[in-house]
Amino acid sequence: MSAVGGVPLDLLLHPATLAVFGLVIGSFLNVVIHRLPLMLERQWWTDVAHQLADAESWRRVFGAREPAAVPPALAQTAKTLSTSLDALPQLGIATPRSRCPSCGHAIAWHENIPLLGWLRLRGRCAQCGARISARYPLVELLTALLFAGIGWRFGAQPVALLWCAAAAALVALAAIDWDTTVLPDALTLPLLWAGLLAAAFGWTLPLADALWGAAAGYLSLWSVYWLFKLTTGKEGMGYGDFKLLAALGAWLGWQMIVPILLMASVIGAVVGVAMKLSAALREGRYVPFGPFLAGAGLVVMLAGADTVRGWIGWA
Repeated sequence: MSAVGGVPLDLLLHPATLAVFGLVIGSFLNVVIHRLPLMLERQWWTDVAHQLADAESWRRVFGAREPAAVPPALAQTAKTLSTSLDALPQLGIATPRSRCPSCGHAIAWHENIPLLGWLRLRGRCAQCGARISARYPLVELLTALLFAGIGWRFGAQPVALLWCAAAAALVALAAIDWDTTVLPDALTLPLLWAGLLAAAFGWTLPLADALWGAAAGYLSLWSVYWLFKLTTGKEGMGYGDFKLLAALGAWLGWQMIVPILLMASVIGAVVGVAMKLSAALREGRYVPFGPFLAGAGLVVMLAGADTVRGWIGWA
């Protein structure tokens, strides 16, 4: 029996052990889900400030015949933006410490124990009593269940950890897209490349299946996007959806692109209709597609390609 540091691999990669590991990773995912969009928005505003102050770009775009400073109003806006951004407190994935958004109370280590901390506090801040969203423990519990399911599906093999990492990325992407309608490249692209590299090393699928899966995933939604835009003049989805489906194709193979799209479309339509009937649709009257793609991908990951083919009557 293989072992790591004297601990049997069967124990390290047992579904129960992976579930505990998933609780910890789920706690980290809560931080990523909350902070990564804010970090990206800060970077976008920083880019705007730099662009507004770029005299050479101004000259090229607006056809000025000789180099000149940008108009004073734009220069002042750039300066105001830069000053405001510099005044913001540092924000990263690891810093600062987690705090209550209502009173600023720094979360103690015993309050931050995955799932148990929230239950012990009864879902409220220990300092001010403000309600703590139930989504925090739900993300932790979901990640734990996914990790346990992966342990059951793949057994005590090191490759199970790769699938756990992919599942964690999908949970984060689904939650971020639901909140912001953005699928960050910082998550979709590493997920895509990790899937291709895992296949190249022979850890998941044949490399050809992964390559064709990535290509089919991207091009299928890219084609739908342009067909919809050319016929209606509107954008039906974002480029992040293309990249997410490409990543799923790299992990699950080209054969699973159609089942993933079918599951995501049906479930997304049901949720969209339910939200419309309950007046819960956000401004713009749409539901992001990423969470349903991620969810369908997780179903295929846990069920296995053969089982999914049986569901839809494919040999």
